[in-house]
This record gives sequence, structure tokens and C-alpha cells, in this order.
Amino acid sequence: MNTALVMPAPAGKMVILGRVLSGMVVAFLAFDGAIKLVPLDVVTETLAVLGYPAEVGLARTLGVLTLLCAVLYVIPKTSVLGAILLTGYLGGAMATHLRADSPLFTHLLFGFYLGVIAWAGLWLRDSRVRALIPFKDETQA
Repeated sequence: MNTALVMPAPAGKMVILGRVLSGMVVAFLAFDGAIKLVPLDVVTETLAVLGYPAEVGLARTLGVLTLLCAVLYVIPKTSVLGAILLTGYLGGAMATHLRADSPLFTHLLFGFYLGVIAWAGLWLRDSRVRALIPFKDETQA
């Protein structure tokens, strides 16, 4: 009877970097979703400043959507779906900041920055995404 344990191969540097980048995105989303679930006063005040009703229900709904995107992004089988939904969510946030005439680099483009980091992290950690979005020409080896 063979009782040897089969250990997975250690992750390469690219996969580790992808996990770190993805972890940063998930940490931000978890924090953002959590403060919207409570919701803190700053959340409802910000909703009003951005032109939305300062309602607890709206804040909690946004918090649930944020956390749902984060959970889907973390699970390997649903990570691409999570990234796609997150991209749409962040696009809506960018449109809101554009409409509210928010500062460009700190507010409006923050959704873009977060989206790029999320997709970069996913590309680095998931071979399926690398196959869909190749950054090098495979015909020229």
C-alpha cells in the first residue's frame, strides 16, 4: 500500500504575482463592500454627493453586489465571470464620477486602475485567460 502524498508543483513567480495583485483587489472590494453593508455615514453621504438617494437600502445593495463580484473573482471556476461583472460595476462607478465631475486621476480613473489590476492579476494566475488574451505572437517562437 502506497501512502505517499502527492504535493502540487510550486507556483511560478508569475502565478504568485497574479495572486498578490488579485488579493489586493479582493481586499479593497471586501473593505468597500463591508462599509456599504453597515453602512457607514460616509457611504450614504457620498451617495448623496454623487446624485443618488442617500438610502441605506441602496448602500447595502451596492455592498452585496461588490462582495458578490469579489467572491466570484476569487473562485477559480468563476473568476472570469467575476472579472467581467467587476468590470461592468467599475464602469458604472466611472460613469457616476464622470457625471458628478469628480477629480480625474483620484476618483474617475480609480475604477480603471482597479480593473486593470484585477485583469492583470487574473491573466497572471489563470492560463485560460492567457490563452484568450495572448500578449505575444505564438506563431513566432
